[in-house]
Amino acid sequence: MSDSLSGMPNVMSIEGGIPLSGTVRAQGAKNAALPVMAACLLLKGQTLTLENVPDLQDVRTMADLLKTLGVTVETGTAASGTTPSAPGAALSHPGPSHGQMRFIVPEEVSSEAPEALVRKMRASSLVLGPLLARGGQAALPLPGGCSIGSRPIDLHLKGLVQMGAKIEIRSGVVYAQADQLRGRRIYLDFPSVGATENLMMAAALAHGETIIENIAREPEIDNLAAVLGSMGVPIEIEGTGCVRIKGVEEVHSGSERVIPDRIEACTYLLAGVMTGGQVTVTDVIPAHFDSMLAKLEEAGARFSVRRDAVTVFPAQRLQSLSLKTMPFPGFPTDLQPQMVAALSLAGGVSMVEESVFQARFLYADELNRMGANIRIRGNTAVISGVSQLHGADVRATDLRAGAALILAGLTATGQTRVGDMIHVWRGYEAIDEKLRSLGGRVELIPEDEK
Repeated sequence: MSDSLSGMPNVMSIEGGIPLSGTVRAQGAKNAALPVMAACLLLKGQTLTLENVPDLQDVRTMADLLKTLGVTVETGTAASGTTPSAPGAALSHPGPSHGQMRFIVPEEVSSEAPEALVRKMRASSLVLGPLLARGGQAALPLPGGCSIGSRPIDLHLKGLVQMGAKIEIRSGVVYAQADQLRGRRIYLDFPSVGATENLMMAAALAHGETIIENIAREPEIDNLAAVLGSMGVPIEIEGTGCVRIKGVEEVHSGSERVIPDRIEACTYLLAGVMTGGQVTVTDVIPAHFDSMLAKLEEAGARFSVRRDAVTVFPAQRLQSLSLKTMPFPGFPTDLQPQMVAALSLAGGVSMVEESVFQARFLYADELNRMGANIRIRGNTAVISGVSQLHGADVRATDLRAGAALILAGLTATGQTRVGDMIHVWRGYEAIDEKLRSLGGRVELIPEDEK
């Protein structure tokens, strides 16, 4: 992989029709790594060490954001005592310390997040809570990210106001101030993952106990709780969708491992199913994607589940089904495009309802260019299964859409070229290398050579 993911070729060429076979290891979860990286801002003169951090564009963007705030970030062998990485430098994955990162946080950090980095991804909003909690003020430009619909941070701000913060939004920048955040009982109107994470981090240094109800229940929330616990924050997540956090005056150095990426793991499993191959994904927590396994079983796929690995086997054509995306433990919205790609080859008519992001079906026209028969009715995709997809030049409209188009290309006849791969690098570590290890005929090419 090149020194800068932003310099990676932006087109993937795929020769389809080859059953994939072999074993791949799941990467660390992008959606877990970003909030636990942001949690380092709670520290003063201390360090946070993370293992199993994936080498992704979003991870590098978060690392660069933390550096501009004053944090020293060490990666790979550097985390074992050599030199800090420069912004944009490649992460190293040496042997047993795969994906290790260390964050050395000074006594004072900047409270103003730079617009250029914040605009790159919505997860930048996760620095708001810890910056406000540790320093009493923060300035955050409204964040960017994938174009999959409106994703306001209203719930983040509402919760912080309940904890005593004063919030103003001027010229697209959120200004927050609080002399001392105070623990409160907060009920989230929607179980937002980002709001849950931001408020958990803010509560870590608030005065008194904070109880947040109707929290997101994604595994990434548990990972963040483990990191806060390792830093000395008394925290307890109840099975009823409630978290209790007793604020402390200061946190201390901590360490934790980033959980496996359930979305990436399921993408490779679906690649095996769609191509009629036998694919094993290791280093996973199968309970994190029970909802997808249940749908695969309903559709007639064959698979086996072990403690930390799942294998899919060649099977007959998938059967149609209906599903609705829901917050965890429901079917994840981040797997919806990949599942639609799989169902485009299933027998019968499938119905997929999107209840989380209203613009998540932007990729449907691209799949239809490859011969799929997908009609969008409001927030529902009606998928009439076809017997074969064919190669075409298509473009990723967002991260998960890009993954869906790659899956379609792996099973299509002829050659598929997926453009705008910059979206895919945000969430899939070395996807070209992993697919080639499974027998896929994929290569990255510069866009001007298309």
